[in-house]
Amino acid sequence: MTAKADRPFDIVVYGATGYTGRLVAEYLAHHYQGKGPKWAMAGRSAEKLAEVRDLIGAPADTPLVVANSDDPASMQALAESTRVVVTTVGPYQLYGEPLLKACVAAGTDYADLCGEPGWMREMIDAYHEQAKASGARIAFSSGFDSIPFDLGVFMLQKEAKARFGSPAPRVKGRVRAMQGTFSGGTAASLTETMKAVARKPSLIPILQSPFGLTPGFEGPSQPMGLLPEYDDKLGKWAAPFIMATINTKNVHRTNFLLGHPYGADFKYDEMMLTSPGELGEKAAHAVAEMLKNPFGAKPPKPGEGPTPEERENGFYDVLFVGEWPEGTELRYGVKGRYDPGYGSTSRMIAETGIALLECQAPGGIATPGALLGEALVKRLQDHAEITFAVEE
Repeated sequence: MTAKADRPFDIVVYGATGYTGRLVAEYLAHHYQGKGPKWAMAGRSAEKLAEVRDLIGAPADTPLVVANSDDPASMQALAESTRVVVTTVGPYQLYGEPLLKACVAAGTDYADLCGEPGWMREMIDAYHEQAKASGARIAFSSGFDSIPFDLGVFMLQKEAKARFGSPAPRVKGRVRAMQGTFSGGTAASLTETMKAVARKPSLIPILQSPFGLTPGFEGPSQPMGLLPEYDDKLGKWAAPFIMATINTKNVHRTNFLLGHPYGADFKYDEMMLTSPGELGEKAAHAVAEMLKNPFGAKPPKPGEGPTPEERENGFYDVLFVGEWPEGTELRYGVKGRYDPGYGSTSRMIAETGIALLECQAPGGIATPGALLGEALVKRLQDHAEITFAVEE
């Protein structure tokens, strides 16, 4: 096996012919053209890879790597050819394990967009110790789920300790505004998760628990954010947030992996703010009802997603509120340009891949927050048009 320093590529984007993978490749081609990492595009078809390369305006000499998750030898060859793999090929519970296994064996760093906590826990149980031994750093959930939330809490707690000498024992994540759409990949992941639960009822406690990704540790009872509520301090109604079930698990895993710098008694939840008064209450209840069937009667198909205009016009604004028992409060904001799930996510996972090239953390299956912390925050601020700031 080739030493990591001598491998031909720094980063390979696996799934470059898919909707999100193409956006990642396009970002690397235009943002790092003629500079930065040596990168390649990978997928099942050389012909389609060449077509996408030309469509996105990547250089004609951009390397193309043919690999298929059904072919273990191609997964091994892919993992051994690069220092980092960035994969957008989901649902990961259908297609993810062969590549993850190959990366763990080769000591290759890996970032994905997984929001499938049942599969993530199975991979942690199966491969975390092997990844620690090989030095492979595996970063799940390296997109809108869950980087803005994981790093938002991370940065708030850093500021809390600097200002007050202790972490906030309670943090509320509140989505103030968001404009974006779902893709077929997101819908497919949720569908496969429901099928997996039907096959393996043992996954139900993992999906239900905020500590489903912290094996061996069960923290205090958590506020779940499952019902609309009025927030007196913020003066607005709050509704359940569709991504809270995965984001809260990743926030607790980061705390767990770093040795509980937020405290072993840390409490965290996420909701979406609407507005004050009766209209806000109606909106909050409408959101809660919508989440029972978030994709409607005709969910998008894999490969579908927002238009370029929708991606360009999308945005998100998330507030984190740290609270202490004596009434002290600290507010921290994370704001991003572009459609959160695709325009911004493609930038986030690309920058996670680049940050992993410089990462000194030990191997293991982790989170972007635990592995990269402030180094990734800086990259996202410098390159991905995401801001992190205390709000006075």
